[in-house]
Amino acid sequence: MPRRPQKTRRVLIVTAGVLLLPIIAAYGLYWRDMKAIRDRVAGESMIVETRHGAMEFARWGDGPPVIVVHGAGGGYDQGRLIPKMFGSDGYDWISISRFGYLRSSLPEDPSTSAQAEAMADLLDKLGIERAAIVAMSGGVPPSLQFAQLFPERTTALVLLSTAPFSPLEASQQDLPIPAWLYQALFSSDFLFWAVVKLAPSSLDRIFDVRPEARARMSGPDPAFVEGLVEAFLPVTDRTAGLRNEVAAVDPGTDYDLEGITTPTLVVHARDDGINPFEFGEYTANNIPGSEFMALETGGHLLLGNIPEVRERVVSFLGLHAAEPAE
Repeated sequence: MPRRPQKTRRVLIVTAGVLLLPIIAAYGLYWRDMKAIRDRVAGESMIVETRHGAMEFARWGDGPPVIVVHGAGGGYDQGRLIPKMFGSDGYDWISISRFGYLRSSLPEDPSTSAQAEAMADLLDKLGIERAAIVAMSGGVPPSLQFAQLFPERTTALVLLSTAPFSPLEASQQDLPIPAWLYQALFSSDFLFWAVVKLAPSSLDRIFDVRPEARARMSGPDPAFVEGLVEAFLPVTDRTAGLRNEVAAVDPGTDYDLEGITTPTLVVHARDDGINPFEFGEYTANNIPGSEFMALETGGHLLLGNIPEVRERVVSFLGLHAAEPAE
């Protein structure tokens, strides 16, 4: 009898096996990497209970206390990058995970004012009376609320690439990629991991890294971009927090900028492709006595300006972070 069908089946089985081997190997690398990432993320932070549930944080350094408040898609690990780029030694850095990010709770009341209250509870647990705040992008609205609700506990505010807050509208943002693509990327750890491994530069648009900025990157710029990309994993542990970013533009939430008395430094680039320059300008114009560092270029991550911004931030914190609130 002809044996051709049996031979064909064997060829198909062997071919399928050859095709499956790279997939199996890729999943093996993925699980190894993700286990290491999850172990590291859990091992480098602590958790305290606040009136709004668990708040995760990392703490390092000695000196006047400074809370670091990360942007959208982040967590305490993204927050650790901010003082590395824009801060210095000589401070007690406290980087938090905001509501819904990593191991921080997403409470029934996830408002920016509730986030500020949780930050105050964290300070109480750490025995800290007053602190400065360095916030970037989506971390700015809850930081404004902290200065508004707890002026006596806020020594200084540094606000980088301000995200929208009421009465500013999220619709004014010019997102670099469609919302559905954000949702797709943040729905799967494997998909995001694969993109990072195979084509990390394809994520540039998410971080507002334009081709001309990529070509000009030098000094600390590459490390900042690479660190932010890596700090998005695991993305599925950050999706709840990302969905809660709309809390900042809730029209029922009041931001009394004119009532903020804390020394404030606002930094924003005119070509920010995520949060328009007008957001930073509005913030600086409405906080009495605030300083405004307007950059001509740099995009959302202030690339090409990190040393200059660091010098300004460090000088500002040196003047105000250790000063008692009035």
